[in-house]
Formats: sequence, structure tokens, C-alpha cells
Amino acid sequence: MFSFNMFDHPIPRVFQNRFSTQYRCFSVSMLAGPNDRSDVEKGGKIIMPPSALDQLSRLNITYPMLFKLSNKNSDRMTHCGVLEFVADEGICYLPHWMMQNLLLEEGGLVQVESVNLQVATYSKFQPQSPDFLDITNPKAVLENALRNFACLTTGDVIAINYNEKIYELRVMETKPDKAVSIIECDMNVDFDAPLGYKEPERTAQHEETTDVEADHSGYVSDIGFRAFSGSGNRLDGKKKGVEPSPSPIKPGDIRRQVSFNCQQGSVFEQSYGFLFLLLEYKLISLGIPNYDFKIGRITFIRNSRPLVKKVEEDESGSRFIAFSGEGQSLRKKGRKP
Repeated sequence: MFSFNMFDHPIPRVFQNRFSTQYRCFSVSMLAGPNDRSDVEKGGKIIMPPSALDQLSRLNITYPMLFKLSNKNSDRMTHCGVLEFVADEGICYLPHWMMQNLLLEEGGLVQVESVNLQVATYSKFQPQSPDFLDITNPKAVLENALRNFACLTTGDVIAINYNEKIYELRVMETKPDKAVSIIECDMNVDFDAPLGYKEPERTAQHEETTDVEADHSGYVSDIGFRAFSGSGNRLDGKKKGVEPSPSPIKPGDIRRQVSFNCQQGSVFEQSYGFLFLLLEYKLISLGIPNYDFKIGRITFIRNSRPLVKKVEEDESGSRFIAFSGEGQSLRKKGRKP
């Protein structure tokens, strides 16, 4: 006729092999003990009392153990796994980011229910700060951080720790359901643009083309290296009469100098003059500087090999014809008497 509550903690209720009870939740920083349990803050698992393990072991539940956490006052819910059963009776410890999603304060009531979730195949995240773009390989960092999570719920804002800095990511989408299990799964991960990110503005640069030639008057063409402008010394001590020209050499001056040196000069000068005559009549081709070059002007030479002119001989009889001579005989041929 009468019922008495002989325990200080709530009694779990079991409906058709389903675990459901209420606990007072606290953050991990309130967990008593000499050991630092900051690892709980880096994942998505909670710490429950030993009585919960006793009740779960009597039920025919599937493993891994997954739970649904809900706040009846704010109508908020999320999903998590369990890390240990070492909490005090009637108390469970949650990561701080999970309490923020549920809008719970220290000592608030949370409903814990056992659930079965499908294995995830796809998930999409949105970083809550543009600082997440500074990470070189974000997918590898997220993959390493999700090893401490058991499940994901669409709409949750999870927190990962990387290089002693906390990055928050909102779960935008999960497939095949809004709440999925990520234990031993092959999941495709995608990222949305970070919250508050602005793409850099692309300014089109319009280049104004003008037909006016550039002014190269500032260039000084006389100062610099000039080919064949030096002077030589003779071994006999005699000085050469030709002095270096202070101005650039012109093609006409070279022709006159070569023709003079061919008549009066050494063997080397005669050979040089003969070589220039061959170049002038395009019998051979060598690299000759372009003395008509103007700054800012490019000249393209289409035919690098000049055509060889055929020399026509005036007298066809002077050509050599093989086997066209006449023989001589020592014996004179005569008529027999």
C-alpha cells in the first residue's frame, strides 16, 4: 500500500531491455580524485556510476554501449558513449562542451537512455572560427580527434584539442541518420566554410594598351662593352698606326678597313679580309652583330640559312669535261706503199 524511497540516488527504470534513468550531471573538473581526467574533455564519452553497469549487464543490450542524453527543461538532446563506471551513485560526469549543448548547469538533471545507432557513412562539419584554416591537414587532425568519440549528432558543437588550442566544430550533416555511430566505420568527411570567413576580393586589373612607343632616352648605349675597341702590343716594340675608335664601329668602316688590309698587311689581316668578303657575298654565315639595333625593337630572322647564289660561267667551253682529251702516239700512222 505504501512505497518508500530507501536510496539517495534515482532507481533505474527498465522497459523492454531498455536502460533509462536520471542523473545529476557535473563537469569533469568536479570529479574527485588525485588523477587528472582532462582526457574526458577531449572526447564524447561520459563517466557513469557502478550501479549503471550492474543494470546494463542484466539487460540484453548491444555493444558498444551508446546512450541518449536529453534535457527535459530545454528540450535539447545529444548522444554519447561511456568511458568508465567510477562516478558516485546518482551522478554522472560530462565533458564541458556536451553540457553547453544540453544547456545544463552544474548539478542539473539529465535523462540517460540506451540506444542503438546506425554506422556513419558521411558527415559534414563547419568550423566555428577561421583559425581552423591555419591547420595544415585538417582531415587528419579531425580523424585523430574523433577516435575519442563514440557517436555524432546533427546540430551538436563538438570541441577538439590540437596544439594546446581548442577548436569548435558544428556537425552540419550526418548520414544515414541524424545520430550515427562512428566506432569502426569508414566515413567520408567534408568541411563547410568556417563561421565568419570572408573570401578575399578579386580585383580585375585592366591593362591599358597604348600605341605610343616607350621612351628609352634614359638608356645610355655608348657606355659599356664595345667589341674590337681595344689595342694590341707588338713584340718588336713598334706601335701600330691604327688607334681604337672612340665611337661605335660602323659596317662601312669595317669594309673599307678590310679592303685596305687585304692589299697592305700581314697574312692574318689578308685572311680576315677574305673571310669578310665571303660573309658579304653570303657564301658562308657567321654570327655578326646587328649594328642597326634600336632599344625596344625586336627583329625576327625567319631564314637563318641564306641561300647560296649560283655563279654562272660565261664560257661553257672552259668547264672541265672528263675523258675529253686526245691521246698521242709515238708511231706515226701512214699509208702502206
